[in-house]
Amino acid sequence: MNAWLQAATVMLFCLVPCGIVAFKGKPIDRLVGLEMAGLVEALLLILLAEGFHRIPFYDLALALALLAFGGGMVFVRFLERWL
Repeated sequence: MNAWLQAATVMLFCLVPCGIVAFKGKPIDRLVGLEMAGLVEALLLILLAEGFHRIPFYDLALALALLAFGGGMVFVRFLERWL
């Protein structure tokens, strides 16, 4: 196990607070938890790509980052009805 995979393991535990915030709290707090989880997951995929020496996995991280941002914008669109 190299340093990249160890860092990925540590980043995996960073998803726990994001999940707690995304499942509990006000709608605005849920949006913040969703966006933060998307960011952490993209960073996690980058660390795994470097740890396993698989260059194509960087494309997955980029796609996830773009889709997480788009998903957050859709969530905001539906959220504006209740604000």
